[in-house]
Amino acid sequence: MKLSLNWLREFVDVDLPVPELARLLIDATAEVESWETIGAQWDAQRIRVAEVVAIEPHPNADRLRLVTVEAGHGRQQVVCGAPNVAVGQKIAFATEGAELVDGHTGERAKLKLRPIRGVESAGMVLSEKELGLSENHEGILVLRPEAPIGRPLVEELGDIVFDISTWANRADLLGVLGFARETAAITGKAMRQPALSHTQSAHKVADAITVEIEDPDLCRRFTASLIENVSIGPSPQWMQERLQKSGMRPINNVVDITNYVMLETGQPLHAFDYDLVRGKRIVARRAKQGEKLTTLDGVEREFDNEMLLICDGEGPVGIAGVMGGGNSEVSTNTRNVLLEIANFRPGSIRRTSAYLKLRTEASLRFEKGLGMEMPEFAQHRALHLFEALTGGAVAAGLVDMYPGREPRKTVVVEAARIEQVLGIAVPTEDVRRILTDLGFVCHFVPPGRYSVQPPDWRPDIEIADDVIEDIGRIYGYDKLPTTMLRGVLPAPEVAPVRELRERVRDLAAALGFQETISYTLTDMARLKRMVPESDTLRSNPLGVVNPVAAQHAYLRTSLRPSLLETYALNRRNIDGALRVFEVGFEYLPIEADLPHEGTVLCAVLGGTRETRWAQAGGERLDFFDAKGAVESLLRGIGVKAAFAPRTEFGFLEGHTAEVRAGKEAVGVVGQVHPDHAAMFDIDEPVFLLELRVEDLVRHLPERPEYSAPSKFPEVRQDIALLVDAAVPAGRVLEIARSHRSGSISISAGLFDEYRGKGVPEGKKSLALRLHFQANDRTLTDGDVAKVQQGLVVRLSKELGAELRGS
Repeated sequence: MKLSLNWLREFVDVDLPVPELARLLIDATAEVESWETIGAQWDAQRIRVAEVVAIEPHPNADRLRLVTVEAGHGRQQVVCGAPNVAVGQKIAFATEGAELVDGHTGERAKLKLRPIRGVESAGMVLSEKELGLSENHEGILVLRPEAPIGRPLVEELGDIVFDISTWANRADLLGVLGFARETAAITGKAMRQPALSHTQSAHKVADAITVEIEDPDLCRRFTASLIENVSIGPSPQWMQERLQKSGMRPINNVVDITNYVMLETGQPLHAFDYDLVRGKRIVARRAKQGEKLTTLDGVEREFDNEMLLICDGEGPVGIAGVMGGGNSEVSTNTRNVLLEIANFRPGSIRRTSAYLKLRTEASLRFEKGLGMEMPEFAQHRALHLFEALTGGAVAAGLVDMYPGREPRKTVVVEAARIEQVLGIAVPTEDVRRILTDLGFVCHFVPPGRYSVQPPDWRPDIEIADDVIEDIGRIYGYDKLPTTMLRGVLPAPEVAPVRELRERVRDLAAALGFQETISYTLTDMARLKRMVPESDTLRSNPLGVVNPVAAQHAYLRTSLRPSLLETYALNRRNIDGALRVFEVGFEYLPIEADLPHEGTVLCAVLGGTRETRWAQAGGERLDFFDAKGAVESLLRGIGVKAAFAPRTEFGFLEGHTAEVRAGKEAVGVVGQVHPDHAAMFDIDEPVFLLELRVEDLVRHLPERPEYSAPSKFPEVRQDIALLVDAAVPAGRVLEIARSHRSGSISISAGLFDEYRGKGVPEGKKSLALRLHFQANDRTLTDGDVAKVQQGLVVRLSKELGAELRGS
């Protein structure tokens, strides 16, 4: 928002240096981004207020005139070609040496006196362009009649314009009065209210217009007044200047008054040409689907049935809270003005503005939430200006439809809570002064409670802490002492899924996988490469209403496509092995509710194994590398892994396994089917593993198991077993790892599987590496042989295994 210091001073006396005022506003109210000094270039000695006392024709030029001015140091004659100069005007006058903007080139230059058509000129009567105020060079700048002769122009027109960023919940700060109130509270100065008085004619507005609200959930209040027999013309110079400093273009006195009052109070207004209102009837209603209106900017717009329109007896005349229609626009022919000031539901205006891509000064204010009493206040302020500046007669009364009236809220604030939040006890007199200055009604209820009623223009105040925030910022955050933390620390939030997600992420990185982050939005073509249509839950993702790109139109229901795509994009630049993973969310649709966000670890690996020197080797990664990664991940979180054959869409049958924890399936690991890999431009074996983190949480051990490492060395033995080809190697390992003999334990690993010459048909050879270790002694060959023999006997009984070569 642009805030003029001169305008602010109309309501509160501010005599602070500009940097100090900016600092106070930043500390207590809003962010002052910068400020502009208007008139900083005007020489106080050479550019002054003067009065035109006489005008004579130029003897040598028809378009030029000789103008005599009084600037406080005697009368002087200047040559002037402005068509609007007149006797009695107060004007801006510059003498030789003043730095001005050249009206023709736009460059700054010092004024040099020279004869004009043979007549000496003592100076120059200035236009807005020559002063750098605007591009207007058609006529001279006419000052207010009360401007003192000889006063430096910088004191008459100079100003400071602040550029301020306000908060989304403070619509009151989009008006000068809001900042005046804040400034008065900060500085302790009294605040003056704008003039509201006006006379009324014998004609009643209620006899001239009928107002109806068909949708009170969207239109909470609607007021209307009538000003008759107005004279359309330019608004006074002081009003135009303030509008221009605020970034608005002056149009005519009627439109300028509505813009001026909006900038002053923060409440938008709209003026209709009363004679163009059909049926002398105004209706606030929802639009009919497909209904259209050509707005003031000349664009025809189409509406849906959730938008609120302002209509007359035959159809729309404006978009509520956004922009009026061209069919009732105020023009030079207007004689009677219908003034509408209303209050609309913020969410409705925000939606309409966004849908139509039409952001206006009015919608900017309505969508932040305005006070319900502001329409009546703004009506009286506007009617005061209409009577003074247009010569119109104000019809008696107001039409005021108020279906959204609510009782004034009361917030109870405990003094102990103020001290708890701010860390300091604020004296009662300061609390009452601050809240009163801000417009609150505050009653102290002994021994330590305040009954507070927020002002109407502060709908953002809901709870006690909102009031305490206002107390703290005006009292001064710099007064809050620096203290150590006090009180009881809150209990840590238990979030097992989030904690496990981070543990799994660390484990995956430790195994050599590189983490990636992909878009949560995808498209149907990409999703269908790894999600079958038979999976109705995952093949019907939630769509985005306004996607920013075609490839980001749906919430993903699987991470598999994005991981494979990432693998393919990076594979061409990497030799050897490539391992990538992502811990992210799948969005599974739920009927009539938000989607379920399932946390999933998805990883892809392929390429060749590295040598011990981290260089590309000759052997390709295979299924067992992916399976080993799963085992290592689950072992790292204390979950015992089991595997079973599985058929899965997009995976190669016979090279895919279901990952189990206990009896529950928690994921899948396997080779991506070559046909599906080719859809991602992958022409080599690639393996994918997927673990559902939410399912794994249920299988985490209550307490991590720990046993101290043995002090004694282990003994390693390799054995080869013959088993039926259908016996899973995992079952052999499970038995070997669970076998114990007294204090001797066994750990086992598979390092070879062989079928072929030397192995009977229907059999396979499994080579195991066994590690024997005891906690109480160093093992002998006899100890190891005894335990190994017991293990072989058990494998023979349970699986029909036998030592190869025996």
